[in-house]
Amino acid sequence: MRALHWDGHNLRVQERYPVPQASAERALVRVRLAGVCSTDLQLLKGYMDFRGVPGHEFVGEVHEGPAEWLGKRVVAEINFGCGRCEACGRGLQRHCPTRQVMGILGADGSFAEYLAVPLANLHAVPEAVSDEAAVFTEPLAAAFEILEQIPVKPGIQAVVLGDGKLGLLCAFVLHQAGAAVTVVGRHDTKLALARKAGMRAVNLSDWQPQAVDLVVEATGSPAGLQRAIAAVRPRGTLVLKSTLAEDHTLSLAPLVINEVTVVGSRCGPFPPALAALTLGYVPVSSLIETSYLLSDGIEAVNTAARRGALKVLLRANV
Repeated sequence: MRALHWDGHNLRVQERYPVPQASAERALVRVRLAGVCSTDLQLLKGYMDFRGVPGHEFVGEVHEGPAEWLGKRVVAEINFGCGRCEACGRGLQRHCPTRQVMGILGADGSFAEYLAVPLANLHAVPEAVSDEAAVFTEPLAAAFEILEQIPVKPGIQAVVLGDGKLGLLCAFVLHQAGAAVTVVGRHDTKLALARKAGMRAVNLSDWQPQAVDLVVEATGSPAGLQRAIAAVRPRGTLVLKSTLAEDHTLSLAPLVINEVTVVGSRCGPFPPALAALTLGYVPVSSLIETSYLLSDGIEAVNTAARRGALKVLLRANV
């Protein structure tokens, strides 16, 4: 099969990459569409020391597996837990100490024509949801994780730092939950998407931090955390979404002095994300910049890495 492979030094399109095998526990999924995200770009900078096929945002159809799944259009949660440990027993497969993570840790991902996914991770895509919308399920679920982790009361003052894809998805979700959201970013075209959805949006160059109840850091930059700390009020909540390859240092004393609650936030629940996509109240189509064939995957990744880029999609099987 064709796949986009990272060997730790070079990203290459391979025409004869081994097709993964279905098993009693895993289905073989034919990838229809995959999305390039910031985490994929960080992997190419050394994050997680990953080797293999990147990609974890996708929609596909079950090619091999149990009869009840065959031919169904699916998305899938990306953490492959062992199913036997204490964390898995508590439903926290994402924290299984021996987990694999699709396209990130020990498991090939979706920048390929096929991938193997545990049956327990599959979610059927409703007919009303297009492929282009379904590919946003995983990052949208990550945005919904904020609502799982902290109470978001109507009217709460919230700042989302970062106008990238994940930052905007977090802003959309918080806005729908009733928060008074301000999006702070560097790109006027992206900030316009937040304004169109009814949120306040400010260019970073014009932003004057005023301490608020909730700050979501989704800049994908080392400087973002320092700005986020400065923007959260005493006894407020800071949600961290960025994953970075490089190290960075800063004083954490303000978090102690101001008794700030810090929440690391990663993957999230798929059902509310799929429900939101079905209802259409999260405008994910506005976040798509362009799409490429898998054979042009290197160009796709380069486009996604361009400053200010929106979502770049890969069409794996055409």
